[in-house]
Amino acid sequence: MQRLRVRYAKRGRLRFTSHRDISRAVERAVRRADIPVAYSAGFSPHPKISYAGAAPTGVASEAEYLEIGVSRPCDPHRLRADLDASLPPGLDVLDVVEARDSGLADRLEGSVWELRLPGMDPEVAAKAVETFVAADRVEVERLTKKGLRRFDAREAVLSLAVQEGEGRAAGQEPDRPCVILRMVVRHATPAVRPDDVLTGLRLVAGFAPLSPPEVTRLAQGPLDAATGEPADPFDFDRVGGDR
Repeated sequence: MQRLRVRYAKRGRLRFTSHRDISRAVERAVRRADIPVAYSAGFSPHPKISYAGAAPTGVASEAEYLEIGVSRPCDPHRLRADLDASLPPGLDVLDVVEARDSGLADRLEGSVWELRLPGMDPEVAAKAVETFVAADRVEVERLTKKGLRRFDAREAVLSLAVQEGEGRAAGQEPDRPCVILRMVVRHATPAVRPDDVLTGLRLVAGFAPLSPPEVTRLAQGPLDAATGEPADPFDFDRVGGDR
């Protein structure tokens, strides 16, 4: 069985789609594109499609990953075009490679996040970020499936910086001042999400958005020791092949 790894984006209104609905959309698209997906054995066969590091509902992403097992060899470039054409606008296939090992999930060690905060003062944001980064520990609480959990939101944040931009978040005026927070967060257990970092900023510095932020995952992959940023998780699969 050939395994193909897919990088796709979740954009626009599709950021509000749940992971379950995205899974259904992908399965429909696979059937519509006539991709020879393999099925599991047993009484309830299901398509061999697995997901790694899915972003939370309400968050846009340029770096979502899934893997498809197919029953006969497929050209990655052809599958990319066929699958992309069969998915709804906002779920966009960006890259497809043939898997060379079974370790995709293990490669997703960290993510780059961008948070757009319209109407916020950049100087106030910069001071809050400085306070957060200087803290040894920032404990936050979040309700999980296992109940209310308390954990450190600081340790997983490898970098956090403030940028200025324009307020292009949904429903905002294009020329409205906008603070952009860019952060690199190591994947941990429990996962530290962008909203946990915002909670931490509020707790240590009283910094809170005036409106719900627009959050986008820009990248995820293995953490590069030299840059401190996630590298492309498909690099190993491309060894000896076309880039």
